[in-house]
Amino acid sequence: MTNAGWSVVEVAARSLHPEEREVVLGDLNERGERAWQGLLDILDLVMRRQVMLWKRWQPWLTAFGVTVPCSFLLMGVSLSVCQSWLWFIDARTLHSADPARSLPMLVCHAALLLGWSWTAGFFVGSTSPRTLWVSALLCCSPCMFCLARFHIPSLSRLCLLVFLVPAIWGVRRGLRISRLRLSWAIALASATTLLIVGMGNGGAGRWWTPSAWVLNGILTWPAWYLVLASTRLGKTAC
Repeated sequence: MTNAGWSVVEVAARSLHPEEREVVLGDLNERGERAWQGLLDILDLVMRRQVMLWKRWQPWLTAFGVTVPCSFLLMGVSLSVCQSWLWFIDARTLHSADPARSLPMLVCHAALLLGWSWTAGFFVGSTSPRTLWVSALLCCSPCMFCLARFHIPSLSRLCLLVFLVPAIWGVRRGLRISRLRLSWAIALASATTLLIVGMGNGGAGRWWTPSAWVLNGILTWPAWYLVLASTRLGKTAC
């Protein structure tokens, strides 16, 4: 399998589990299949494996319960953090006493973005790793939609994508381990919840509106799901 055609077959076979990939490629080689026929066989097998995966609930929850809503909301939080930074700089220049523009509020806001993004990424990577490509596509769709319609002169449109850095970090971690140690999961979920309460008590009244609590709940529930998963499945090293 040295020519260009078989190289394409090998790339397509990477969608299979490593042990299964070796068996399938070896079988195709022994049968002397042509490259295009081997590619069709691989794609057919990959599609059948994907259909089997989507008969479970985890891919649906990961794709449409976390990836799609969290992508939209985390872009909004990313934008809000960038705006908060500009407000903080402006408040320092004007010596403003507005608590919503203070450094502690900015730090809390940034910490929430980090926690929510990392948790969502870990959830996606650990709950349904074999459908990660679908989650990636579903994340790209709202990002491209919002980037195309971004019109704030004082900010770069790339500020919408700040959440991707901790989210990708979380995905990579989730691919390596299936669940967090229980103590880490509880600490993460508790910290994000307390930060939300702290934002409201700190003077940011918009964090206490009913709609804000719904949106905060959508971003926070994956952290508490990880607590439940750690409780049920036991402990593993973080």
